[in-house]
Amino acid sequence: MSTEAAKLSGLSAKIDNKRKRQAEESSKQAGPATGNAEGPSNKKRKNGKSKPKKGGKDKKDKPQQDASEKEQRDVKQTETKGGIDEAIGKMDGRLLADHFMQKAKRHNKELTAVELSDLSVPESSFLDTSSFDLPRQLEKLPAFLKAFSPKGSDLSKPSEEKGTPHTLVVCASGLRAADAVRALRTFQTKESPIGKLFAKHIKLEEAKQFLERSRIAIGGGTPARISDLIDTGSLKLGELQRIVIDGSYVDQKQRGIFDMKETHLPLLKLLTRSEFRERYGAEEKRIQILIF
Repeated sequence: MSTEAAKLSGLSAKIDNKRKRQAEESSKQAGPATGNAEGPSNKKRKNGKSKPKKGGKDKKDKPQQDASEKEQRDVKQTETKGGIDEAIGKMDGRLLADHFMQKAKRHNKELTAVELSDLSVPESSFLDTSSFDLPRQLEKLPAFLKAFSPKGSDLSKPSEEKGTPHTLVVCASGLRAADAVRALRTFQTKESPIGKLFAKHIKLEEAKQFLERSRIAIGGGTPARISDLIDTGSLKLGELQRIVIDGSYVDQKQRGIFDMKETHLPLLKLLTRSEFRERYGAEEKRIQILIF
């Protein structure tokens, strides 16, 4: 019996060892398989995270961004076309007076309420030109002047007194004023040249001498130089009927004569001179402001 038991015990041990080997082999085979199953899964999850582009913006955001930028460009183009701010020409006297004052407050925050009041341009000074439906580009400036001058008036005819224009065209810069003078040559005659009332390449003394010897009907210039010539007494205002402001034009940076303190403040100081202010709305020798 003991021999038989020993045999059974040995056989049982062999079977257990065989099972252990089989289990180990199965474990080895299952290990790589399991590793492969988890490997791609982990890799997939890792790669599944979308990497943001430079700037932190995803492709999905680009169409929305492009649409937003396009909308902003469209709005800007609607307000400003070809260097012209179309909104300015649509304002009547009340809106223009308010526009002037709002710009004055923005550019001159250091001024008191009393000082700002001294720079206010009255509503009665403006002639409503919103009915002019042509583009407010310089080549249309002669047509603009004709449209808002008394019927049958000769804009080429100067006063008998030298240096006494009936029309002043005011621009933001000397370069722009020079362009305006060229556009106004249709009104120029041998007896009456268009006055160059700006500082670009023209000294104050030279401009003064020109006015003292010339009969002019129209002059184009900048606010500061026009004020200086009035102060010298060479630019006379006895026959002045209209001040035309080149207000719709904007430069490459979308800035017009109202948008910069260095141009807007001299403009206000010019328009609120006592020689002008007392004639705004007057029955005789009235002066009107026209915004081109």
